[in-house]
Parts: sequence; C-alpha cells; structure tokens
Amino acid sequence: MFTENLFTRILDLEDGWVVESVDTDFSKEEISIQIVCLSEQLEDTQTGELCKIYDHAPARKWRHLDTMQYKTYIKCALPRIITSQGKVKTVQPSWASGYERHTFLFEHAVIDLLQASKNQTKTAQIMRCGFNVVNRIMHLSTKRGMERRNYTELVFDQLSVDEKSFKKGHQYITVLSHPGSGCVLDVEEDRTKEACKSLFNRTLTETQLGQVTTISMDMWPAYINSAEELLPNAAITHDRFHLIMYLNKAIDQVRRREVKQHDELKNTRYALLKNSENLTEKQRIKFEAIAGANYEVSKAWQVRENFKDLFSCGKLFAWTLYNKWTADSKKRKIKEIDKVVETFNNHISGVVNALIMNLSNAMAERLNGKIQELKTVGKGYRTFANFRSAILFFHGGLDLYPH
Repeated sequence: MFTENLFTRILDLEDGWVVESVDTDFSKEEISIQIVCLSEQLEDTQTGELCKIYDHAPARKWRHLDTMQYKTYIKCALPRIITSQGKVKTVQPSWASGYERHTFLFEHAVIDLLQASKNQTKTAQIMRCGFNVVNRIMHLSTKRGMERRNYTELVFDQLSVDEKSFKKGHQYITVLSHPGSGCVLDVEEDRTKEACKSLFNRTLTETQLGQVTTISMDMWPAYINSAEELLPNAAITHDRFHLIMYLNKAIDQVRRREVKQHDELKNTRYALLKNSENLTEKQRIKFEAIAGANYEVSKAWQVRENFKDLFSCGKLFAWTLYNKWTADSKKRKIKEIDKVVETFNNHISGVVNALIMNLSNAMAERLNGKIQELKTVGKGYRTFANFRSAILFFHGGLDLYPH
C-alpha cells in the first residue's frame, strides 16, 4: 500500500483518482502503474456540467518517465460520462492527452533533450523509445507552439527572407525571420514568387505588412518582386552576408583558375576567404605570401576588403564611395570580379541601401549557420514538413511545452 500511495503523491493525481496497483516485470525491467477513478461523477470540461459516469473506455497505456533504470508505464481505463443531452464523452486524464501514448512529463523530457542534442536519433536512444515517438513529439510541440503564438499586435519593422537548399536537385525552402529577435517566423516550401507571397500573407496581417520599413534578402527576383508588391513601405536591402558571399565566390573562382599556373596557390582557399582575425598561423603564413605577390587572386581579395570598408563610410558618402569602388574594381580587369560588379549594379538600390543602413547581419549569419547545422546533424530531411518542424522547433522562439 505504501508503494501505491507514494506513486499517487508523485503523480499528483486529481481528487478521486488513485493508483490501484504497481506491477513490476523484473525480466523486462518495466513498471506498470494502474490508475483508477473512484468518483461517481466527473465534470464535463467543455460545459462545466457535473455528469454521472456511464462506463469505461478500453484500457490504455502511456509511456512515463523512467523509475530508476526501469521503463515506466501508466495504465488506465478512462471513465466515460453521459451528459444531460445524452452524449457520452471520454474523460481526458490530467497526466496526458487521451489521444497520445506518452505522458506530458515524458514529452517535456523529450523536448528538453532534443533541444540540447538537436538529434532525434540520439534523443530516442537516450529516452529508450522509438524514433517515431520523438519525431511525433517534435511535430506536436511545434504545432502547439505555432497555435499559441500571437504576433498580430506586434510591429515588425525589419524582416529577413532567405533561401536554404532542401534536397539535391535545386530544391529550396524560403525562411522568413525577424533579425531583431533572431527568431524564424515561418518557412515555406520552394522559392517562387507564389511561395514567398504565401509566406508573407500567412505570417503577417495586412497592417503589419504596411509597417515593415526594411527587408533584407538575396538578389533572387521572386523575393524582390514579392516584397515590392506586398511591402509598400519597405526598403529592400541586400545584406552584407550575401554581398560578401558573391565576392568570396569570385575570389575562389580566380584562385581555381590561377592555381593551374601557380602551385603555391594550392590549399589556400580558406586563407583567402576567412577573416584575417580568424586565420590559423599556417593560414596566415600562406596568406602573407600570396598578398605580397602579383596574382589576380590577391587583387580580387583586395576588391573584397575595399567593399567591406564601405560599410563604415557613413550615409552621406555611400553612393559616391560605391561608385569609386566599382570604377576601381573594373580597372583591375578580372572577369570574375567584373561579373560581380555587374550584378551589384543591376541591384544598385538594394546594395547601397545595405551600405546606408549598415544593419548588423550577425543574427542572419548565425541563424543561417544554425539551420545548416540542423541539416548536418539530421543528415538531411526527406520531407518539407519534417524540415519546417525542425527549424521552428529549434529557432522559432515557440512555447513548446504541454501545459
């Protein structure tokens, strides 16, 4: 009797509900806790009516937190009540959703562990449950968090829209985020204009769309066209992260071309692309040797550094200094750099807006890296639904836990 009373107290059962028995299977290392309801009447939670117990539903079993090294299950034949209108309803237990096969506390532990490990497989191994259980909890908690979220009264003056590769074969998703909080607002499959418009309209109200003053994005036409159509008061900026990425790609293309004639350029990719403060000693030695030589890749690297300096030039001189940068870059006559300059000039307002506003892109870079980490740890996602749930679960700033 001590054991039954102990578990009744530990489980914090409602009045009228008690632990009837505790059975232990030592061979399987499992504990089964049988719960019964002793009350003759129970409240209909929808109407508040006190109803008589009509009968009991078939017994169900829920996975609970382990008791020491023993897997623990709760078993109960849930009572069914009959209302004054003659409707028969199954009473929902306090320890779980009647439709799931795990308790709220088990779900809480899985969410905590998954947030820490970011790996569904490892979480399932540690919790000693199936992968499908962890995956279902991730989807349930994400759905619950999105339903609880209410941003209709907030003002999103700054937004960021970005693409992430989803599968092989040029399949992408579109991620809408708020740079100020670092939270993902929502995710949409594909990167078409229709997908982007759907994402905006689903996430923000018409009033909120009109309150956006700045939106940061890549130079993808579908994103630009969607923003121009739905965000009438927003200035489009092509953030520093993407602009530098274009120049980095050009530098690497020059290096690959020149390495065929200059063996000393082998294994110098990261020495050229990393920020100087992040170079290892070995990379620093390689970089100094390249910088002192008259290679085109050295000149391309200097073009990138000159562009970085434009972000500290101030609003008054942004246009003038940008024009000087483009003229200087073209004088170097490096075809890969010329292509980047042409791309920038085709989107000149967004580029110069980035220089004028000089918004910090640290959060965007961090978020981009975190989403890439999810792909790496998860070894890819087969379905968009799984990838969306994972992104929002880890980076949506959601209230995930069952109450």
